[in-house]
Amino acid sequence: MDTVVLARAFFGTSLAFHIIFATLGVGIPLLIVIAEILHQVKKDNDYAIMAKRWTKAFAVLLGVAIPSGTIVGVQLSLLWPGFMEIVGKVISLPFQVEIFAFFIEALFMSIYVYAADRLPKAFRILSVILVAFGAVASAILITAVNTWMNTPAGFQIASDGTIYDVHPWTAFFNPSFLSSAFHVAVTAYMTGGFAVASVAAYKLLKRKKRTAQEITYHKKGFLLALIVGLTFSLISSISGHHSAQVLHEHSPEKLAAAEGLFKSQRYAPLAIGGFTDPKTESVKYGIEIPWMLSWLAAGKFDTKVKGLYEFPRETWPPFYVHTLFNIMVGIGFFLLALAAFSLVWMYYTKRKKRGFPKWLLVVLIFSGPLSMLGIEFGWIFSCSGRQPWTIYKVQTTSEAATQSTNLGGLFLLFIGLYVLLGALTILILTSYFKRHPVYKEFEKYSGYEEKGSS
Repeated sequence: MDTVVLARAFFGTSLAFHIIFATLGVGIPLLIVIAEILHQVKKDNDYAIMAKRWTKAFAVLLGVAIPSGTIVGVQLSLLWPGFMEIVGKVISLPFQVEIFAFFIEALFMSIYVYAADRLPKAFRILSVILVAFGAVASAILITAVNTWMNTPAGFQIASDGTIYDVHPWTAFFNPSFLSSAFHVAVTAYMTGGFAVASVAAYKLLKRKKRTAQEITYHKKGFLLALIVGLTFSLISSISGHHSAQVLHEHSPEKLAAAEGLFKSQRYAPLAIGGFTDPKTESVKYGIEIPWMLSWLAAGKFDTKVKGLYEFPRETWPPFYVHTLFNIMVGIGFFLLALAAFSLVWMYYTKRKKRGFPKWLLVVLIFSGPLSMLGIEFGWIFSCSGRQPWTIYKVQTTSEAATQSTNLGGLFLLFIGLYVLLGALTILILTSYFKRHPVYKEFEKYSGYEEKGSS
């Protein structure tokens, strides 16, 4: 690899690893908030146990998200010095505010973990709401930098590269910020729901080893997670439609590459599946839905959508972004259909007093990993679809990258570090929950009830 490609692979690997923990760090707190509210409303200790156990898992994930996020931050300076030179002058604001968002998350996380049982009900719920708020605020603030890279605003650049007329808040609220920030938050909540649904599905699949009380507990968690997953996957599909409109207006090359559209046209078709063939410059083996791309782009079938031929070839994104885009969207719609089907099935089987089919539980076990893959493909699409620019039409990736040629060994070292961190995370989580099975929580809460009634 040349230096630029190696720097992209290095940073992309670090970001891909961090996104796993960052996404779950946003999604799981929402489930904890809902479980706490249900506990207070229904007076059902199962939801209190869920909130407590999910918090333990969240604490471990947060413990990995912090150092992996720090690594990503450091690598921005080491691998992309040209980029950081502009960032420091224009859009350092989100990085500064993100410190306070993390402070809120960490502070109230500590309060909730160590003092929840001694807090009044209202303050207990408030503390976990502030944890969720701090988590999503951190994600949104970091997303602001990525959206600014896609649609830069709030500054002027002279011919000699001098930055002037800087407006940090204009840069922060750039044209694609609201759409992308909302989509990032919604997909994180969706992934948190499906991640918990995966675990609950596995537990229900092993129901012969569970007591009736455990099965009831896991069914409640399963139902809650599926409702959250369905709700936010539906919202995600709607917000994704708005994101397509933003691409049409501000990043037409990315939209054209995503759909394999080469010729500008009205009544443009939507290409589903297939791959973009560089030889014929067309989408092969795809299914075309007439006029649909024009409608998605601006809500009108006669909307003119720009094709790649409108732009210089050296600014074309790589053709594989069409595949990335299709995988991302395909996963989203599959999970939406899966969650809807599962909830309908649960309602049907409850009325008919039938058990949940094993084949469906097996499929649902993969819903969490699939949702995470959708997140990963979405971020790769966002960054690759912007190529060859690091800052769209301002700075190319080659201009932003480091000139150092000694990245290979360091790259391998960090891959080893991520493998180690991932393995330790799995080991710690499995070890903790094996040593603290859920039936012990039932006994504990039963003891509290007996003590209270006496």
